[in-house]
Amino acid sequence: MPSWIGAVILPLLGLLLSLPAGADVKARSCGEVRQAYGAKGFSLADIPYQEIAGEHLRICPQEYTCCTTEMEDKLSQQSKLEFENLVEETSHFVRTTFVSRHKKFDEFFRELLENAEKSLNDMFVRTYGMLYMQNSEVFQDLFTELKRYYTGGNVNLEEMLNDFWARLLERMFQLINPQYHFSEDYLECVSKYTDQLKPFGDVPRKLKIQVTRAFIAARTFVQGLTVGREVANRVSKVSPTPGCIRALMKMLYCPYCRGLPTVRPCNNYCLNVMKGCLANQADLDTEWNLFIDAMLLVAERLEGPFNIESVMDPIDVKISEAIMNMQENSMQVSAKVFQGCGQPKPAPALRSARSAPENFNTRFRPYNPEERPTTAAGTSLDRLVTDIKEKLKLSKKVWSALPYTICKDESVTAGTSNEEECWNGHSKARYLPEIMNDGLTNQINNPEVDVDITRPDTFIRQQIMALRVMTNKLKNAYNGNDVNFQDTSDESSGSGSGSGCMDDVCPTEFEFVTTEAPAVDPDRREVDSSAAQRGHSLLSWSLTCIVLALQRLCR
Repeated sequence: MPSWIGAVILPLLGLLLSLPAGADVKARSCGEVRQAYGAKGFSLADIPYQEIAGEHLRICPQEYTCCTTEMEDKLSQQSKLEFENLVEETSHFVRTTFVSRHKKFDEFFRELLENAEKSLNDMFVRTYGMLYMQNSEVFQDLFTELKRYYTGGNVNLEEMLNDFWARLLERMFQLINPQYHFSEDYLECVSKYTDQLKPFGDVPRKLKIQVTRAFIAARTFVQGLTVGREVANRVSKVSPTPGCIRALMKMLYCPYCRGLPTVRPCNNYCLNVMKGCLANQADLDTEWNLFIDAMLLVAERLEGPFNIESVMDPIDVKISEAIMNMQENSMQVSAKVFQGCGQPKPAPALRSARSAPENFNTRFRPYNPEERPTTAAGTSLDRLVTDIKEKLKLSKKVWSALPYTICKDESVTAGTSNEEECWNGHSKARYLPEIMNDGLTNQINNPEVDVDITRPDTFIRQQIMALRVMTNKLKNAYNGNDVNFQDTSDESSGSGSGSGCMDDVCPTEFEFVTTEAPAVDPDRREVDSSAAQRGHSLLSWSLTCIVLALQRLCR
């Protein structure tokens, strides 16, 4: 062979031997990589036109490459940002579920209380006139305390309701006995007879059961929506470890360095990377699922016996019923109080007799369940809770499902149908390692991510604890907060309705009925307008019976 031929062939053979296996002329050009790299918004000044030796690479295979050290650093940071965005986008559904439903439920509940208070005020102004307005703070305080309880205030519902009925008894006792003067000590004695005399009939006992368990359930449920919202928001903002960032770079952008910018990771390869990076999030799943189950149980209570709407809508009628019970039994109540607390002192002489209070027509509307008032939330409690339940069920197992949801994204992986033409971390070929199970301890042999299984993420552990505490609260609320409620069929909060009458037969007048008291020296007793109304007691008693009968029909 002529010497000049050897001089030409030998250098060519050396050049061919220096090329990586499977390399061709096109693979040595970095044109496609330059185009893809520029599309990410990076400067093309960092990238070579042709492959270069890769000894400088710290993450990607140290073979001929299109990546410089600057490129590897920038792409590594890019992979971290994309991963954080992927997790946030993938958890978007569960986050918006809790944010939007918390807003709606809170809006609904607050306006439900406002509507109930307004309804009671309007009804009592029409029915009792000045007598109510002069004592309206008793009822205003009731709603103030209910709102304070709902917003997390330190309110004992049972004690607060007992105090309401005691105060109402004191006020009514004075109204039905205007001929006497009662000191604060005497009125305190009167209030002590509330339980013994049952002046308001059985209404306070039933209403206490209904209000207490309904408010406990509603407040705990909205607190649960708050906790779910906060946990979802916090967990969706991930902070990948250095080991995770290396694995993400190797999966997402080492194909760029190998001159294969259009080749996407194999699906199973992606799963192992994501399971390693999201190992702590997966550990949240067990407590999260228990929390969702507890939320669903309380939701069922809200739809059934603990329905706050069924309690608050007719609360004006129920309190009015209690007042009528007091009127009907006023003589017996006063007699027993006088016997137990002593003979009251006569009231001071009045300068002039007061005119009889103006009568108000009580225009009740028939109650129709189809016409339940809607609030700014634009729904009823039943429809709202049904919607929330559906969304809660969809949010179960959301954290352990994150890797699968992310790796199912066509913009991330090559998909399950393209297992031969995908990036396996080293080249374009099938990914062979097995898929890891979920959770931190199962990542001990993860082939893609270096995970320290001895150091659980303290932030995630805090969220697990928050869920555990909330789940216990929900379980207590489901049981009525461990209060020994006597739950009989006629005590369910579903009974009762809004103010109503049937067949256009409505009472036209309602006046406080005064009580015949023990005889007092006529020279020392002045009778005011309330006392002068004893003559109407029979009429009022008849109307009371009619209203009570109508209330039972309306239910």
